[in-house]
Amino acid sequence: MTGNAYDSGRLNLPFVGHCTFAKQPVCLDWDRIEADVAVFGAPYDMGTQYRAGARFGPRAIREASTLFSFGHGGAYDFEDDVTYLPADRVRIVDIGDADIIHTDTTKSHANIEAGVRRILAAGALPVVLGGDHSVHIPCIRAFDDRPPVHIVHIDAHLDFVDERHGVRYGHGNPLRRASEMAHVTGFSQLGIRNVSSSNRDDYAAARAAGSDILSVRQFRKLGVDGVLARVPADRRYYLTIDIDGFDPSIAPGTGTPSHGGFLYYEILEFLQGLAGRGEIVGVDLVEVAPDYDRDGTTAFLAAQLLMNLLGFVFHARGLSA
Repeated sequence: MTGNAYDSGRLNLPFVGHCTFAKQPVCLDWDRIEADVAVFGAPYDMGTQYRAGARFGPRAIREASTLFSFGHGGAYDFEDDVTYLPADRVRIVDIGDADIIHTDTTKSHANIEAGVRRILAAGALPVVLGGDHSVHIPCIRAFDDRPPVHIVHIDAHLDFVDERHGVRYGHGNPLRRASEMAHVTGFSQLGIRNVSSSNRDDYAAARAAGSDILSVRQFRKLGVDGVLARVPADRRYYLTIDIDGFDPSIAPGTGTPSHGGFLYYEILEFLQGLAGRGEIVGVDLVEVAPDYDRDGTTAFLAAQLLMNLLGFVFHARGLSA
């Protein structure tokens, strides 16, 4: 495979060749990232979940994404009458994974942060594959020398725990840690439901930090357009997606499944609207744990969602056909 993954001289089926994200080219020299999108793995979990295994999420998502490598120069959607991600207009590279230092959260997070900073320095959109949700902390920290961002958070859990049993940088803390960063201006937290690790005080702290919190039932009552109207317009959005925001009937492969979650199209339509409401400047998708994923359903959901999201982002930037 040379240059772009699309080569008219090859059939290049999904199950042939190297398993990069959407079979896009590899760029392992992080000082020479020349792309619109750089996909970056953060295979960190350290067993802090109820069920460990999200460290294998990046590999599973990459493998699933080969189904969506297209091989015909773009992704034509007949409902929208748009060809998303045309191969000659949107450049995607896979830059591999952060180096994870076993049992060392500080160094592992530092390596993730360094990779995201390299992507931003190259002018590319970082798309980070987790890993557990703690990887959001170094990802969003990497934006501290950029203009402010509004975080859009899709999840079953608030993830606003301050410190519990000495843990400040685990998978229950990421949005609390983000709230302490000066470049984060507020939050839209969607899908939060039922009992979770966050208590009443955590919810009060989130609202005090500028969070608008909606459960799945509240989201559905408002409808996609109603929810979009609550997200501040014309902002720079950082999007963090925990796969357990989706219902376990379609996303069983995760460490902390929670029934009553989102279905595919309601989030797809929300993301399409979000891409047109402001600028999506960073993405992480976390908590895919393939050991619990029957038939790869969860990994396929993650890969399909990301590919469609990228299509919407670059369509909004005028890069579609």
